Amino acid sequence: MVNFETNTFEPDGGAAAQTALTTKVDGLNARYRHHSATAVMQGALQDAGHIALVSSFGAESVVLLHMAAIIDPMVPVLFVDTELLFTETLVYQQEVSERLGLRNVQIVKAADIAAKDPYGALRFSDTDACCALRKTAPLQAALEGFDGWITGRKRFQAGSRAALDFFEVEETAAGTTGRIKINPLAHWAPEDVRAYMIENRLPRHPLVAKGYPSIGCAPCTSPVAAGEDPRAGRWRDQSKEECGIHVVNGQFIRTGA
Repeated sequence: MVNFETNTFEPDGGAAAQTALTTKVDGLNARYRHHSATAVMQGALQDAGHIALVSSFGAESVVLLHMAAIIDPMVPVLFVDTELLFTETLVYQQEVSERLGLRNVQIVKAADIAAKDPYGALRFSDTDACCALRKTAPLQAALEGFDGWITGRKRFQAGSRAALDFFEVEETAAGTTGRIKINPLAHWAPEDVRAYMIENRLPRHPLVAKGYPSIGCAPCTSPVAAGEDPRAGRWRDQSKEECGIHVVNGQFIRTGA
């Protein structure tokens, strides 16, 4: 659960609940180990409980959004508007949602930005705190009541994701939330993403053509030069590769990509 006074997260459930959740995740991974991304997505929506799709509407987000729209256009899609996003992302979110026929897109925003970061300067002194305020805490609040959520993470994106499974127990720095995270594209390579988008004639985020293969908030995202890691433009020159939404082994990841 979320502690709204401190924007931190507290573990939910006792030892028996945690054991049951781990057993469920292990069973789902065993069942879907050799299945396709679409099958994992459909299986998650059928077998994992009340599930939301969390989407940044970024460079590769349209793949999962398309899969979800085919399976069930009423899948809850949570889009966190940090109020620091590119205008192109906001326009793209509206266009893709309409084109794919997604009928349950929920815009998530932090309610306390005006009080805690009235001048938008927090990112200059503490990017972690900025991410927690504008993205991590409001998302965790929006996920209350869900049994799990679908992410677009892939193994190739970062060293912290190299062993990513289709299903995992959601961790926080304080423990676990009692939810499952589902990563249908965990095993996909960049060429798989491109092929799916081409075959299904899906619209690309307009900033991709301008050198942004990974897109986050405008102040903390820069273009990537040829030969650079695709995520090199995220928090450039900082030892940071995750916004705080994703935690590995109970810790926010700070190792470079």
